[in-house]
Amino acid sequence: MPDKPAAEVSIDATLIRRLLAAQAADTIPDAGDLPLRKVAEGWDSEVWRLGTQHAVRLPRRAMAAPLVLHEQAVLPGVATRLAPLSVRVPAPLVAGVASSGYPWAWSVVPWIDGMSALDQSPAERGVWAGTLARALMALHTDAPVDHPVNPFRGVPLAARADAVEERLQSLRGGLLDDESADALHAVWRAGLRAEPWDHGPVWIHGDLHPGNLVANEGALAGIIDFGDVTAGDPAYDLAVAWLAFDPAGRERFIAATGARYDAGTWVRARAWAAAVVLILLAHSDDNPAYFALGRDAATEVVAKA
Repeated sequence: MPDKPAAEVSIDATLIRRLLAAQAADTIPDAGDLPLRKVAEGWDSEVWRLGTQHAVRLPRRAMAAPLVLHEQAVLPGVATRLAPLSVRVPAPLVAGVASSGYPWAWSVVPWIDGMSALDQSPAERGVWAGTLARALMALHTDAPVDHPVNPFRGVPLAARADAVEERLQSLRGGLLDDESADALHAVWRAGLRAEPWDHGPVWIHGDLHPGNLVANEGALAGIIDFGDVTAGDPAYDLAVAWLAFDPAGRERFIAATGARYDAGTWVRARAWAAAVVLILLAHSDDNPAYFALGRDAATEVVAKA
């Protein structure tokens, strides 16, 4: 059965044109004349491409509405830190507010040219593994005390133990055979035993996987969808080493971080990757690409390398 929640508001071109006319005219004077088409619809938001240089990002349900506010507050600083690496993020050009019959905040952001890394092979992604590692080190800086709080991302692994155990048991004997389930469980338990993060919270993306990475001409062009941005243990983001890369790419990714993260952080990162695999397998009935990502990443998580 479908996993994606139903939209709670109807979003169409007419609505977006009204929002742009009311709030974006000063920033994008020709917005009313630019082509507009829907290009993506996730669990939380829709993205409409506006001309060739911009996109409009709008929540599709109330639960996601605060996430846009988090992006509007945090992404300008992230964009500055990642600029020297030529890695772009969708820092809002227009921080829209509720109006014209639309109930929540929304944004106009830069369009980042390229393809979803979900459409690349792990070997192709490995070419830019070092760039992603350096981008995460630039992102993972100390966060202020008033950072957005996410109860599921960047928290101690023990806080998610019950949910992980429940998913594991529900998948065992079905999508996961006993050997695979046992191997993933062992990786998760190793993370629980690892030394916890004992520093102050650092900024983390909070939903880092190939679907939120943009590649262009063999390079990492952008990191998108910061709706879950929060602060905490960077191991949550570093799980991408197993979600995105094969052993060779993962080795380049980890090597590029140097001594920035200790051994315990990598053990926790691998455990988070196991947890994300279970989420992808359990909740991607209506998204074959993400189900395939979960299946392939499961192999990487339990691999010896």
